[in-house]
Amino acid sequence: MKHLLLIISLMAISSCRAQQREETKIAAQLKQEVVQDLTQNILPFWAKYAPDPSGGFYGILQYDGTPVPDGKKGGILNARIVWTFSAAARILQDPQYLELANRAQRYYIDYFVDPQYGGTYYILNADGTPFDTQKDTYQNAYTIYALAEHYLATGNQESLDVAIANFHKMTTHAYDPLYGGFIESYSRDWQMVEVEFPKTMNTHLHILEAFTHLYRVWKDEELKNHLREMIDLIVHKILHNATWHQRLFFTIDWQSVGHIDSYGHDIECSWLLTEAAEVLGDEALIKETQRMALHIVDIQLKEGIDPNGAMIYEKEDDHINANLEWWPQTETVIGCLNAWQISGDKKYLDAAVRTWEWIKNYMIDREYGEWYRSVLPDGTPMKYRPKADHWRCPYHNSRMGFEVIVRFPQL
Repeated sequence: MKHLLLIISLMAISSCRAQQREETKIAAQLKQEVVQDLTQNILPFWAKYAPDPSGGFYGILQYDGTPVPDGKKGGILNARIVWTFSAAARILQDPQYLELANRAQRYYIDYFVDPQYGGTYYILNADGTPFDTQKDTYQNAYTIYALAEHYLATGNQESLDVAIANFHKMTTHAYDPLYGGFIESYSRDWQMVEVEFPKTMNTHLHILEAFTHLYRVWKDEELKNHLREMIDLIVHKILHNATWHQRLFFTIDWQSVGHIDSYGHDIECSWLLTEAAEVLGDEALIKETQRMALHIVDIQLKEGIDPNGAMIYEKEDDHINANLEWWPQTETVIGCLNAWQISGDKKYLDAAVRTWEWIKNYMIDREYGEWYRSVLPDGTPMKYRPKADHWRCPYHNSRMGFEVIVRFPQL
């Protein structure tokens, strides 16, 4: 009997090891393909077409890479360019990306940072003069995120100093001491601007991301407290635990307005929450955010995946917006890989691969490079939509590549 139990146990161990080998092989193939797309498609497109000979980077690139010379230069796009090339320089150790990262950082600090009132301008004219000087909290979060990454990549103290200064401007002017969280928009001199929704999910999600990254390089107690509060706000104010969707829009006292399920933002939240807890180093919080991440991912995979394996955009009340944007696909891959690492359940790895297969088949532009911005539900690319503008950037799909490299260094 003891021999039989031993044999059964050995067979179980052998089966488990075989499954682990299979999963490792699948993950290695996924990594190889994603990194190849990152290094041979996404980054080369931006390196070739985005630099503006007159300074900085073009604000608009058409789907074939053709620049619009007089296109406005958005602060969100340019902060994300700083982040992308800085991360590429650090993770890939490629000198061409270090040069582009430094170019992006120099232009951003010289032209987007407001020398009088602090913070960053929202939009510049093509020649670098200010066009819209409002202080957008979402964008200022990206300023912190981008310059913290540039500091990580280069050790450039100016980048860290500007990131810290931006943090202090946000916490001094945009932070709401009464109800918590950050208010959306301000004038150039930091007077609150009336907007329909003074607090939003999207802004707080990326403040969480920015504060997490800054805390990696600046272990400040005030920053630590704000980072903890961001996690708490998302968990208790923004995320609806009964549905595992985030609420999107809020009054100043955190009353939710409307009902929209944004699947890409939700699955992005799943891994940004666990990342923040890990950077804080709080073991109890890590376990709790990991538990929540699995619930969030499960719901998005159940409700948001279309029959071909892509993550749809959103559902407002009972109306589904079934168009397929580039960024929710990248968040699905990262969120599923994070869930697989947490749980060891192969279904999450399979879901990541399924979404990547859809990306390969429908989203990657094999003719002009990079990815299409949007694809119709039947797989037809919307080629008229630009590859770069205020919101279209290299950040989401390049970040997917960087996450795969960092998460699976042994593969």
